[in-house]
Amino acid sequence: MSHFHAVVWIDHREARIFHFNPTDADKQVIHPDKPAKHLHHKAGELGSGHAGADHEFLHAVARAFADAGAVLIAGPGNAKNELVRHIESHDAPLKKLIAGVETIDHPSDGQLVAHARKYFKAEDRMTR
Repeated sequence: MSHFHAVVWIDHREARIFHFNPTDADKQVIHPDKPAKHLHHKAGELGSGHAGADHEFLHAVARAFADAGAVLIAGPGNAKNELVRHIESHDAPLKKLIAGVETIDHPSDGQLVAHARKYFKAEDRMTR
């Protein structure tokens, strides 16, 4: 792709990846093979009640932005942090691409790309 920047919005049901420049954006959507179901913790049972990380899904997401020069990872819950931990453990060379991790609820595609453009405009100015 000809875009240097990327933004990933991820939850446990999907990942939306955009490679973009100031005027154009390319979208890719990745869904896990086995989407996580919402689990309820029952009193007296062992464990947290949360589904474990889907490493195949996280690996596919990481590979989707591997050709970017810098990526912003965003999402509403823990999936963004699971993605970062997965990259640190399983795709370590991609760690250097992560420019930031932010909590963002459920933006539209346009809102997400606009936020990422603003983020990188400020970030790029600071790193020069």
